[in-house]
Amino acid sequence: MNAMFAHAEKQWTLKDCIDYALEHNISVKAGRLSVMSAGEDVKEARARLFPSLSFSTSHQGGYRPFADDGSYEDKGTYSGDYGLNASWTVWDGNANRNTLKRQRLQGKQEELSLEESVNSIQEQILQLYVQVLYVREAVKVNEEVLAISRQNAERGEEMYRVGSLSKADLSQLQAQVASDEYNLVDMKGRLEDYKQQMKYLLRLDYDSGFDLAVPSSTDAQALAAVPSVSDVLNGALALRPEMRNAVLGVEGGNLDVEIAKAGRMPTVNLSGGIGTNTMSGTGMAWGNQMKGNLSGSLGVTVSVPIFDNRAAKTSVNKAKISLQQAKDEVDDVKAQLALAIQGYWINATTNQQRFKSAGVSVGSAQDSYELLSEQFRLGLKNIVELTTAKTTLLNAQQSRLESKYTAILYLKLLDFYKGEELNMI
Repeated sequence: MNAMFAHAEKQWTLKDCIDYALEHNISVKAGRLSVMSAGEDVKEARARLFPSLSFSTSHQGGYRPFADDGSYEDKGTYSGDYGLNASWTVWDGNANRNTLKRQRLQGKQEELSLEESVNSIQEQILQLYVQVLYVREAVKVNEEVLAISRQNAERGEEMYRVGSLSKADLSQLQAQVASDEYNLVDMKGRLEDYKQQMKYLLRLDYDSGFDLAVPSSTDAQALAAVPSVSDVLNGALALRPEMRNAVLGVEGGNLDVEIAKAGRMPTVNLSGGIGTNTMSGTGMAWGNQMKGNLSGSLGVTVSVPIFDNRAAKTSVNKAKISLQQAKDEVDDVKAQLALAIQGYWINATTNQQRFKSAGVSVGSAQDSYELLSEQFRLGLKNIVELTTAKTTLLNAQQSRLESKYTAILYLKLLDFYKGEELNMI
């Protein structure tokens, strides 16, 4: 079946959206490639602990046009050198081993950076998902409001025909219908815009069909228990990748200091090689020359830094500065997490209370509008009072929707920062 039609038939849950995005999102793919690249760096650093081995060969040809032996063949000469060389850094102040540890640490940090990207994508999807649900329900409210306005306009036409309503009041009712139609079209446009943003995150074709599955009870989710700030913060400090990454940054800073200190220490290198050479015009066979000229060597080089124009000291001092910056980063991440979680908690509790109050307001506004509508039909209330009551009802419904979905958003974010999986069923 064509993938586009498959998407058109599917009702996407929040988990569906997240799973699909994590498989297809470009940022996540780039993060996975960075992890793979860091893995190659670890392999290279590990390989540097072992000797290196290389083979080299060089060949030279010559021509002697004025050779006095009268032999044409002897005018042309050839020589070849062949060598197998090995080198091993036996000791370099432990820099090579610390570099391996640093690369392993860097690999873990790349993995945590990937987790940060994954978390960021999930949070973006959650926000858009909740926004789509909110606007879709707002569309229904606007459809109901438009239906009420049309009923009022039809009732106004009947009252105008029997002389109980002025032409000006009828025009006002008809203008309200046009205004509500505009508001409905605008809300539908916002809904499509949010869906397009979601499809971009999921990397779906812009013209593919797409719709979200409606959770079973959004009201109950908006009224879920709000976790305490301390519980969420403790979970975040232990589990959030940005926090773990910052802590690893301090470990990496300590290793960088040790690597820089190695610049002050002696290095010991062991080298060895075997080689041979051949030459034309000697009268010896090539194989015999290879064997007869074979030689080997073994050497040790000790290098002791005495004066390096302050290079090692500068490297150590800069590494210590970077280490302090890494420690400051840990404190900064803690503060950012605490601030974000506190903000989420305030928004969750505030909007949960607003949602409860808005429910009462909607009931009151609904009863009031129905009463005024009946009184208007009987000629006891004027058009201004009816319009005011309808506006009050619409505002109460919109406030209820906004507070409900805002509460859901921040409750889900609190659960996510605490370490729970994002889901809306």
